[in-house]
Parts: sequence; C-alpha cells; structure tokens
Amino acid sequence: MEQVNQEDWLDRELREAAPYIDDEGFTARVLQQLPPPRRRHDLLRAAILLGMTLLASVLAYVVSGGGRFISVMVERLAALPALWVFVLALASGLVIAAVGAAAALSRERGLQTGLLQA
Repeated sequence: MEQVNQEDWLDRELREAAPYIDDEGFTARVLQQLPPPRRRHDLLRAAILLGMTLLASVLAYVVSGGGRFISVMVERLAALPALWVFVLALASGLVIAAVGAAAALSRERGLQTGLLQA
C-alpha cells in the first residue's frame, strides 16, 4: 500500500516539477507504439511461494527428527536457573524494543523527508 502512495507522490511531484514542453505529439506516438502491459500473475506467485514454504517446513521437520530439537530446547530452558531465564527474557525484550524503536525512528525520518505518507 505504501508503494502505491509513494508512486502517487512521485507522480504528483514530477507533474508539478516542470511545465510540459510541447513535443508535437512525439510522446503520444511513442506511447501508442508500446506493447500493452503484461498481466501480472500475483495469484500464481503467491501459490508457488506458499507451496514452497510448506514443502520447506515439512522437509525441515523430517530432517530434524520430527521436531525433537524443540522438546530438547524446552528441557534445557527448564533446567536453567531462574536468574538466567530472567536475563534471557530481559535481553529478548530489550532487543525487541530496540528494533521497534529503530523502525519508528526510520518511519518518522521518512515522514519528515517526505518519502512516506502518513
């Protein structure tokens, strides 16, 4: 959605940037000779992506021994002292907060420079 908004903004800026220079119909003739735009196959692309994701997930599950590594990791985490679990939870929270703050700052910077629209 933001891509469309950015394209609209860019299109508007280009139209307002300079007055039209008469080219005696050259632009219209060139545009008429261009082939029609090809239809995009978004549905096919999405189906292929979903299928490959499912295939990779099943393959990873089979190769990993039926997901046994998850139960092993849960057992290891359960055996950790409570202080380590607290430190891991705190570190995870700080990382997530830092990523969120960076994303918010990046978006704000984009809004200030006019690259993004609210």
